[in-house]
Order: sequence, then structure tokens, then C-alpha cells
Amino acid sequence: MGVKGLAKLLAAKAPRSIKEQKLEDYAGRSIAIDASLSIYQFLTVVGRKGAETLTNEAGEVTSHLQGFFFRTIRLIEAGMKPIYVFDGVPPVLKKAVLSHRTNLRLGAAEELAKALESQDMEDIEKYSKRVVQVMPHQNEDIDKLLQLMGVPLVKAPSEAEAECAALCKLNKAFAVASEDMDSLSFGAPRLVRYLLSPVSQKLPIMEYDLSKVLEELKLSLNQFVDLCILAGCDYIENIKGIGPQTALKLVQKYGSIEVILENLNKDRYTLGCLLPSL
Repeated sequence: MGVKGLAKLLAAKAPRSIKEQKLEDYAGRSIAIDASLSIYQFLTVVGRKGAETLTNEAGEVTSHLQGFFFRTIRLIEAGMKPIYVFDGVPPVLKKAVLSHRTNLRLGAAEELAKALESQDMEDIEKYSKRVVQVMPHQNEDIDKLLQLMGVPLVKAPSEAEAECAALCKLNKAFAVASEDMDSLSFGAPRLVRYLLSPVSQKLPIMEYDLSKVLEELKLSLNQFVDLCILAGCDYIENIKGIGPQTALKLVQKYGSIEVILENLNKDRYTLGCLLPSL
């Protein structure tokens, strides 16, 4: 899911941290990619028609394999060296959001059953994507495919985005390629968005420079992480009434979440579960 509203905030408050690039600008570069997120994307898009997905003669879903194969070929033909990173054990802090996503899938499954019964094609299209869940054997499929293609893969101890950022910080990768903004909060020096988009979308590739983000926002990395938490992330609920713009002002004024909470107007803002998580 990423950090809520961060891309829009940076475009407004730290425009010099972002530059538009072309595919060929990354020729010869190693790029770290969240494989787990990519598998989900391909399962919901590639070859899908309503509730039907792309399968082989045995009826096994192959959307993820086709998607990974052609995306990887495209990156290699452009001169890039993709490094795919798989999620490990999810952090404890993410338990609540994962439980929420499970409940949403269950609800979507019930709605899908109704849509199939009534043959409501619009709802079938909508809810069939919401029930998609990446299975262990599909991760194994991609693992085998990448090994056969000679493409490096890494199994993260926890979050793939965090491991991607670590590879970038260690100069094992030039940048992290993702549509989510999480990698910046994990300290990745560079984040590249839309690099993985299908050619048909023709979106400009946007590169974010973390050092310039911090310079323009006048924040330390720890303060930037506090900003991301306040804006809203996958780990804990944000404070109701505080969006990215307000979060930035509060961090710039008070310096940290701890001091912000000490001075927060409790009548105006609802803390939710932020305090006990901290």
C-alpha cells in the first residue's frame, strides 16, 4: 500500500528531489524489485477476463509466469540487471493490516459469489480481482523461472521493500523500482516509479533522490520516517485528521512523533491506535 499521499507531497514540497527519466537511462544498472508485489499484480491483470485467469492445459494459473517472463525480458533488453526480492516473515506490526486484508478478501468472495449467480459482469470483474491471494507454490514457480533465466533473486528475512532498500544502500543495486513509496522510508537512496509499467501505459519514469528529499523538506531521516508514519502506512493507523501536509508541518515544528503527541490537541485529533503502537 505504501505511504499515503507521499508522492503528491514530494511533488509539491520537494520537487527538486524528483527527475523524469527514460528507460535507457538505467542501462547497465542493477535494479532491486519487490517480487511479491509483482506476483500479485500479474495475477490480477495478465490474461484475466472477469473471474477467468490465464491457465495451462492442466488448468494451473500461469499469469504470474507469463508476466514475470516478459517483464524480465523487457528489462534485460533495455540493458538492466533486475534483482528480484521475495517477502519473508511479515513484521508483527503489520499483523492488523494483514488481518484487515483477509477480511476484505472474504467479503469480496461473498460478493463475487452473488455476482456470478446474477451474471453481473461488472461486479464479477471488480470482485474477482479482490479475492486474489498469492499462494506459496506461485512464489516457488517464480523462484524456478528466475533460476532458469539466470536472474538473481533474494529471499528477505521480512519485508521485501526493506531488503530492496538495503541492497541499494550497500551499492548492490542502483535503485529500487516500485510503485509504492515505502523504500524511501526504509532509507533507499533512490526510488524509481513506473519503470515496471507496461509499455502501453507510456508513463514517464520518475526517480526520487532521498538525500534531496531530506534536504528540501529540511528533515533528518528519522524525522522523515516519523512523517511517513503520521501520513499513514501499513503498520499502524494514522491519527484521524492528520494528512501528509499537516504531518510535515508538525514534524518540522516539533521534531519527532513523541513531542508531537505531547503537544497534540486531543479534542481536534483522534489518536486511534497510534499511541499504544509507539
